[in-house]
Amino acid sequence: MDRNPSPPSPANGDEGEEEVVGGDCIGSTVYSKHWLFGVLSGLIQVVSPENNTSISDDEEQQQMELDEEMENEICRVWDMSMDEDVALFLQEFNAPDIFLGVLAKSRCPRLREICVGILGNMACFQDLCMSISTDKNLGQVLLHCLYDSDPPTLLETSRLLLTCLSQTEVANIWVERIRDHPAIYDSICFIMSSSTNVDLLVKVGEVVDKLFDLDEKLMLEWIRNGAVQPPDQPQEDSEEQQVFRIVPCVLEAAKQVRSENLEGLDVYMHILQLLTTVDDGIQAIVQCPSTGKDTWNLLFDLVCHEFCQSDDPPIILQEQKTVLASVFSVLSAIYALQVELEYLKIEIDLPLIDSLIRVLQNMEHCQKKPENSAESNTEETKKSDLSQDDFHLKILKDISCEFLSNIFQVLTKETVAKGLKEGQLSKQKCTCAFQNLLPFYSPVVEDFLKILHEVDKTLAGDLEESFPSLKVQT
Repeated sequence: MDRNPSPPSPANGDEGEEEVVGGDCIGSTVYSKHWLFGVLSGLIQVVSPENNTSISDDEEQQQMELDEEMENEICRVWDMSMDEDVALFLQEFNAPDIFLGVLAKSRCPRLREICVGILGNMACFQDLCMSISTDKNLGQVLLHCLYDSDPPTLLETSRLLLTCLSQTEVANIWVERIRDHPAIYDSICFIMSSSTNVDLLVKVGEVVDKLFDLDEKLMLEWIRNGAVQPPDQPQEDSEEQQVFRIVPCVLEAAKQVRSENLEGLDVYMHILQLLTTVDDGIQAIVQCPSTGKDTWNLLFDLVCHEFCQSDDPPIILQEQKTVLASVFSVLSAIYALQVELEYLKIEIDLPLIDSLIRVLQNMEHCQKKPENSAESNTEETKKSDLSQDDFHLKILKDISCEFLSNIFQVLTKETVAKGLKEGQLSKQKCTCAFQNLLPFYSPVVEDFLKILHEVDKTLAGDLEESFPSLKVQT
């Protein structure tokens, strides 16, 4: 089905307005208590003990399929559960216990998906989220749903987990539970590395991103516990040759979502950025040459050939600012180790300079304030959004400037000459770089200007005129 059926109308058949007038409606809604009781009672029958004894193969196959009428009805409950009054009524009727029974006993994937989906809707309300999260049995069963082979069930389970992890009051409960279930790591790695379901990959990525952001200890455990020994590697040499599973899985998922979902790619790039905040995470990226090269090639291709290109409108930066910040941050962390990494001993400086300066140029355009005062009221209503945009642009600018300064420090006379010839270091681009690097990276700019004097004295002189504080002392 493309969508869940709409909730039932109160004036449907014989159960119309008479029941609503008689107090049958749920809270302030027009949904029928009587009808909902009937659906939940039907669910109880599905998982009752007498329906699960001496099951033949044919009967088991039937149990894996959901009766069309029941599917329509339970889907209506799924839609209805987005309403707080309905969600509260479900809680009062102990619906979570019924769903627990379904998840523990039913072999029907569609029914399991719907039940988790309803719980996910209920968890959107703070008090219900607390109740669901503190139910140990329900918590255990929901985590076991992460081992399911049914993508829709995995998607709804991930959505529910993300909802709970986003609630400060209960986030730690779920982090601890997940830490106590090491097999969840294996299941999530399997999903990231093998699934082609973009929606599922995005949601699983959001769960991992949230977990790593909430708990560095868990992130470190997943990095270390995921280190495996190559089969042909002697044990005594294991420390330097470990293969960290987490990074290849993240990269595979990122490649899968890359062309279809920018937000999903943003999530996976942020996971990589979080990994670079700890030494073990950086090692997980660069220690295995194939993983390090794969990471570098993907991110390098994104910034040099896909994001913020010369034929893109400058405003595109608003859409790409967060993912670019993560990508540049990870590239910068790897680049800092370039002396040790053989796979970086290629011509990468000029393409990166070109991309970084182009981002900084577009940023200047995005940060220009509108001049039409007649739009002041509109500006006021969007003030918070603009502030948020400015915040993310500032993060991107800080990361870009630091990365650019690191590249400038290693430029040789030959590279600068080539950059001038090919256009990556034109007067306009050098001016943009200087404007953004000064005054915080003055020594780096001064050293670059000395090299420029040896290559193109005219350009160096022009830049000194534009930035008098940089005049080379003779």
